Amino acid sequence: MAKVELKAPIVDEIKGYVADAKAAVLVDYRGLTVEQDTRLRKQLREAGVVYKVYKNTMLHLAFDGTDYAQLDQHLEGPTAVAFGIDDETAPARILNDFAKEAEALQFKGAIVDGTYYDEAGIKVLAKIPSRDVLISKLLGSLQSPITNFARVVKQIAESGDGEAAAAE
Repeated sequence: MAKVELKAPIVDEIKGYVADAKAAVLVDYRGLTVEQDTRLRKQLREAGVVYKVYKNTMLHLAFDGTDYAQLDQHLEGPTAVAFGIDDETAPARILNDFAKEAEALQFKGAIVDGTYYDEAGIKVLAKIPSRDVLISKLLGSLQSPITNFARVVKQIAESGDGEAAAAE
C-alpha cells in the first residue's frame, strides 16, 4: 500500500503534463555526459519543453487511457520524455538537432496531436519550423502582394496616367 501512495503524486504529475501537452517524445538518453545532459535540458527549458526522466511503470500508468498509451511499446530501458506544451514540434526539433552532436541520444517514439510517430517520423517532424516561424512566413508572403500593389498604384498616380484612365 505504501508503494502505491508514493507513486500516486508522480503519476499525477505526469498526467498533468499529458493533459497539457500537444506532443511527447520519448528518448533513450544512455551515454550522454553530464555536460551534454545539462546543455540539452537548458535548450529544452528555454523552448518551453518539459523534459523529465521517469520510471517506465509511472509513464505507463499516466499514459493509460490516453493517446500517449501508444508509446507503451517503447517503455523499456532508460526513458526520458519531452513534453511540448506550447509548440508541437519543439521537442522533436530540439532533440533532433541535439542528437546530431550527441549520437548517444536515441529516439524511441512520439505522439503529436494524437498521432504516433516512429524514429523516422520524428526526424521528419523535426524539420517543421516552429509555429511562430510559420506564422511570420505566412504574414510575410501575404504582405508582399499588398506592398507591390501599393507601389504600382503609387507609380500610376505619380506618372499622371491615373487621371487619363479615370477620364475614360
